[in-house]
Amino acid sequence: MGFWKCMHFYRRRNASQNVGGRLKARPHVINSGANFMRFATSFLVLLLIATNGFSQGKQAPNVAGIDWNKPFPPHNVAGNLYFVGSEQLGSFLITTPAGHILINTDFEETVPVIRTAVEQLGFKFTDIKIILGSHAHPDHMSGDAMVKELTGARVMAMAEDVPALSKLTPGGKPHVIDRVLKDGDTVELGGMTLTAHLTPGHTKGCTTWTFKVQEPSRSSDVPPRVLDVVVVGSVSLNAAVLVGNKDYPQIQDDYVHSFQVLKGLHADVFVASHTGMYQMAEKYARREKAPFRANPFIDPEGYREHVESAEKAFYARVEQLKAGK
Repeated sequence: MGFWKCMHFYRRRNASQNVGGRLKARPHVINSGANFMRFATSFLVLLLIATNGFSQGKQAPNVAGIDWNKPFPPHNVAGNLYFVGSEQLGSFLITTPAGHILINTDFEETVPVIRTAVEQLGFKFTDIKIILGSHAHPDHMSGDAMVKELTGARVMAMAEDVPALSKLTPGGKPHVIDRVLKDGDTVELGGMTLTAHLTPGHTKGCTTWTFKVQEPSRSSDVPPRVLDVVVVGSVSLNAAVLVGNKDYPQIQDDYVHSFQVLKGLHADVFVASHTGMYQMAEKYARREKAPFRANPFIDPEGYREHVESAEKAFYARVEQLKAGK
């Protein structure tokens, strides 16, 4: 299937999921969201490779009707974890009495969307004290310098991604890293402790974040429930060169390592750098329809299915390469 035929197929598929400008909830099919975003983000990566401007952190053009910066209603995920990203890109606010932590600034063009979302939730954008990221791709961390300039927040990133981040300089702004992290480091603010897990492959410093939140109880005689949260960096393949990669010779070993790390984490709640990876739109619609029922973002089975599906796709690609396909 040629490039534009692929894009036409995607546009038709994507349009069928939208009603009145809002994503229509789809039946709960475990792999549909992951497959959807693997397809979409593969073209994003191809654009990154093909265009110098994009590699410097500029906004991706609208492809097949996809607006990467289209707003989506900001909402509570669980406890003090909130979604503040766009319809396609996962950005998350963790609130504390001492200020807030933002995971993923996305494109510079997404920053106003994030700021509006934070303020719609009743928080001050300028109270963001720490900026973290999933991985050094333009659609997740190009806005770091802008958010730092607007808030004075400290930018923290995994050491293995620092060289790639130094090239994300939209508008010529240097990508300042205030703290370089290593695997297992913790980030603390206002009683919250986040742990950085190196899950490389998608990028050399791809980072998965874990922490705990308290989900309020619906009954006064039942204590709040403590939930384990996992913010998945990404283990999707996209246009990954798994064989003969001179710039990243250990890429296969890194993917294998990352799957082992992810399978060793416990997730009550999981979210990710792209919203389709955790079926955000569907879960949001379910929660809006029945706000007093069980929180659909509490999805440990969905997390396991996501990791298993990605691992299966990886080994299938490896076998294809061995067969010379």
